[in-house]
Amino acid sequence: MSTLKSLENEYDYIIIGSGFGGSVSALRLSEKGYKVLVIEKGKHYKATDFPKTNWHLKKWLWLPSLRFFGIFKMTFYRHVGIISGVGFGGGSLVYANTLPRPKDEFFLSGNWAGLCKWKEELESHYQTAEKMLGATLNPKLFDSDIALKTLSQAFGKGDHFEPTNVAVYFGEADKTVPDPFFNGEGPERTGCTFCGGCMTGCRFGAKNTLDKNYLYLAQKKGIDVLVEKQVISVIPIGNNDGSDGYNVTYRSSTSFLFKKKNTIKTKGVIFSGGVLGTVRLLLDMKSKCLPNLSNEVGKHIRTNNESLIFVTSTETNKNYSEGVAIGSIFPVDENSHLEPVRYGSGSGFWKVLDVPLTHGKNAFSRFCMLIYKLLASPITYFKVYFAKDFAKRTVILLFMQHLDSTIHFKKGLFNLKSKLADGTAPTAFMPLSKKLADKTAEIINGKPMVVLTEALTGIPSTAHILGGAVIGNNPQTGVIDTNQRVFGYKNMYVCDGSAVSANPGVNPSLTITAMAERAMSLIPFK
Repeated sequence: MSTLKSLENEYDYIIIGSGFGGSVSALRLSEKGYKVLVIEKGKHYKATDFPKTNWHLKKWLWLPSLRFFGIFKMTFYRHVGIISGVGFGGGSLVYANTLPRPKDEFFLSGNWAGLCKWKEELESHYQTAEKMLGATLNPKLFDSDIALKTLSQAFGKGDHFEPTNVAVYFGEADKTVPDPFFNGEGPERTGCTFCGGCMTGCRFGAKNTLDKNYLYLAQKKGIDVLVEKQVISVIPIGNNDGSDGYNVTYRSSTSFLFKKKNTIKTKGVIFSGGVLGTVRLLLDMKSKCLPNLSNEVGKHIRTNNESLIFVTSTETNKNYSEGVAIGSIFPVDENSHLEPVRYGSGSGFWKVLDVPLTHGKNAFSRFCMLIYKLLASPITYFKVYFAKDFAKRTVILLFMQHLDSTIHFKKGLFNLKSKLADGTAPTAFMPLSKKLADKTAEIINGKPMVVLTEALTGIPSTAHILGGAVIGNNPQTGVIDTNQRVFGYKNMYVCDGSAVSANPGVNPSLTITAMAERAMSLIPFK
């Protein structure tokens, strides 16, 4: 990692964030001869730094106010709860390795519809992204996957069930070998042990996180990196359109006091801090120093129409923690997908937030139903709550839909505020997801549970928040153009989930990577 003393006075590009979009930008720009600085607010974690389970909250959760500097962040708003990643490598540190491509509807819907032949435009970049991330078919199914396969058969769609493409080096379990992906230019890798610990951080070196591909190769090309720093302003130098460059100011994200500000000049800026980082910063800058930004900033936020349901079995003869984080997928219908998610053995933190799955018209009726369920089956729920190893006994069902629904983010006093947009509001109560969860509970002899906030408030949770700086054909319809350049400013780009302009209905990491690959391919060599 670079230090303040080793930094240059001026860069060609400063990249804010080191997730899928930021890491792609760092490598491709460095290959084209540009001088690049990446600024990341999280820590740089090595494999040995990751927590063994999610009970080790100081290493798992990102809560700086409590001095927790982990890789996993939970943020709650009025209309959605958001799960995201923090650290050098962004969301790749905590995501479930899964790299599906969206269905054709994704490329023809949303804000970017009709502006480009997106499927054709992105095809070669999807291929590049899959190669760079080491996408490969999961070679082995475990108990969670078998339960999903049984579910698909129960719905008469057993032929729809399939293993996932995942960013994992399988090789020989626990055996370390020279770089198998980049002709020896990458780091050593260790074969996957199928421990299920992908989302608490891979401690064995099998997960293809961004610090093992894009960022690793970019550092070899000479990029500079600052970690534990948060950008607080981007101000044009001279001309208001940024043609003379920008001053980027940052400060410590982990210091409790004395957060000294530092400023560095750059000719170009790439926003890659994810929706929560990029949209918040853009909204703040629009009111202060980037007035030319489109009024569409913060609008068209999509939740991927997700539902997370924990189904905990009362039986002890299965181990639902074995495997990769998501090893299989079941396309339920033309708009919906279901995946079984797992944590490694011992990771039982979520059970302290879980209550019985309940649907109802209002909070009072749902609370009454919740109490009724607990009183109707006290012994069963006792077994669920006091399961010796929650992860071994629990299948987490991730339900996603292509169907569109949006919210808006606007600037609040201390943080972002959510606001309902036109159309159907995101909801935690999707009848199909409940039907699937109930059937899964029947298959594994368990009980479906959800996070308390969902049951009482109806606020859905998502691990795939998207939009807020979407593609449009002008500033009246979007924040960025089809090349992901920010309207109103020179040499300014958005390359992260904020730029995703339709609802993919599947895990979006591969799509974010492919979109960033395309955007960077359109920037000329220095």
